[in-house]
Amino acid sequence: MVLEKSNARISSAATGAALALLAALGFSLKAIFVKLAYPYGVDAITLLALRMGFALPVFLWVGLREQRAGTSLTRGDWGRLFLLGCFGYYGASILDFWGLQYISAGLERLILFTYPTLTILIGVFFQGKAFSRREGVALTLCYSGIGFAFVHDLGLGAPRDVLIGGALVFGSSISYAIYLAGSGPMITRLGAMRFAALATLMSAAVTLLHFAASHPLAAFIQPLPVYGWGLAMALFATVIPVFAQSAAIRRLGAGRSSLFTMIGPLLTIGFGWWLLGEHISAAQMAGAALVVIGILIVSRR
Repeated sequence: MVLEKSNARISSAATGAALALLAALGFSLKAIFVKLAYPYGVDAITLLALRMGFALPVFLWVGLREQRAGTSLTRGDWGRLFLLGCFGYYGASILDFWGLQYISAGLERLILFTYPTLTILIGVFFQGKAFSRREGVALTLCYSGIGFAFVHDLGLGAPRDVLIGGALVFGSSISYAIYLAGSGPMITRLGAMRFAALATLMSAAVTLLHFAASHPLAAFIQPLPVYGWGLAMALFATVIPVFAQSAAIRRLGAGRSSLFTMIGPLLTIGFGWWLLGEHISAAQMAGAALVVIGILIVSRR
């Protein structure tokens, strides 16, 4: 019986790691899709509204199905879902989209991936969670690797653009860390699928309200490739990774699942080189190696 429970825990952890990596792959493509859409003249809030609009039917269907099957939500539950939706796929996304107007996709992902550190620190300081030695070593290696590549990329662009874009993306990182830290208790209460659907519906509603308040409806008329990149972003960088991330958090916890997703910067740097022609340096490769070592350490049982 004890062996069976141990095997079940190992299997659950392995599944959680696979889901976290799948989420990282999807989220790493987001910056690439955004950069590919910007040359057609679309602005950040319109592109984000297209992303959330295309994803809305899926989350609405899942949300209604899970809502009928689950227990009734209290007013406090709806309030927390609204706040997490504002911090998550609205607040973090719009700051990130604005930042991508100034900096490269590779640098964006490197700055954005300060959020695992912030997620763990929020858990330690505000939620009473333990901070293990293994997490400390993994964080040190991963953060050092990100710093290696960040310092190099900082010298490639105009300092003002890097500062503006970097500040916006770091704000996105803080917003997403708050979302992740707050999502753990809600996922335990509501379940991964139900939480992901409802929180993202809140994000979609706030995004579309922002668009309606700041743009005419005619702003949705865009060149055909913008719709294509928006649809790709909705499916591959929103729907699939959102559900994968929520399921990973349920199995691993917010802090540990965020550590697995640190493979994201490596993927974005690779995709940026392949699809956007962004430069890859020796410093970036050294940083990438440190990130991979950190992930291997935290994934060892």
